[in-house]
Amino acid sequence: MNRIDRLTAILTQLQSKRVTKAQEIADRFSISLRTVYRDVRALEEAGVPIIGEAGIGYSLVEGYRLPPVMFTQEEAQAFVVAEKIFEKLSDRSSSEHFHSAMLKIKSVLRSSEKDRLDQLSPLVAVFRNRNQLQLKGKDEHLRMILDTLSSKKLLEMNYTTFDEEKTSHRTVEGVGTYYAFEQWYLIAWCRLRQDYRTFRLDRINSLKILEETFDPQAHPTLKDYIDRVRAAENLIQIVLSMPFSSEKYLREQKYNQGFVMEKRMEDQVEMTFMTSHQEGFIRWLICLADKIRILSPPEAKERLKELAEEIRVNVGGEG
Repeated sequence: MNRIDRLTAILTQLQSKRVTKAQEIADRFSISLRTVYRDVRALEEAGVPIIGEAGIGYSLVEGYRLPPVMFTQEEAQAFVVAEKIFEKLSDRSSSEHFHSAMLKIKSVLRSSEKDRLDQLSPLVAVFRNRNQLQLKGKDEHLRMILDTLSSKKLLEMNYTTFDEEKTSHRTVEGVGTYYAFEQWYLIAWCRLRQDYRTFRLDRINSLKILEETFDPQAHPTLKDYIDRVRAAENLIQIVLSMPFSSEKYLREQKYNQGFVMEKRMEDQVEMTFMTSHQEGFIRWLICLADKIRILSPPEAKERLKELAEEIRVNVGGEG
């Protein structure tokens, strides 16, 4: 990227946030802080009203706006992919708002870019299992959670647990939300349990935003909380081996199951996993039980045998 393009991109970045740290700019463009300072000075000399505060960052004077942004062909194509993914992963309300935002973005594209996107859109598809958040009654859950995370308002929910299928009424203080393992999750302080809990959004039956607010300083950030939970997890090490020919079936999913390392031998690959939920891990492995041999621990081997026997009995019973 030449300097003119970088200066334009930095100006766009400054407009995208209230405050932008110099290190963020340096990281984005892989440049030194000294280069960042020179680039910011160049923008100031060109008449851009930038406010710089030591230890805080850079911001633009309130009211200053860039003229309509011109996107590159690659950036415009990325919008198509982003829209396809978002409509499959979010709730109906958030998806509609994203689509509205995309229309505004497309409105500033050149005619040739608009035509290219119209031609490309039907050629890109994202397939996923049924999205529970798109169901009526849950089609605004993600949007409502995002609203409360920014407004610091309490959430009232009716929630059904996954393991025990027990339903209860909860009032929570949101810490953050994330997407993993094909699901959206909310981490929040639960007033009923007087502890932090992780809630699967598709298990929320009803949701209500209360007017009462809470102090966000009383809770850790989402990143700090997740790091703390990972450090405190009582992880179980599971080692298994399988033929090279079967490895492809675990190639993508293994990273969602605590994959740590692998050792390759003559015609076998030995994989090591760290998991906090042995039962769930074994049930994941059952689909390849004819190819996989668990080396350790003994309890995992026994549980796999038990499940295999239960499958044998159930299949036999159907006959």
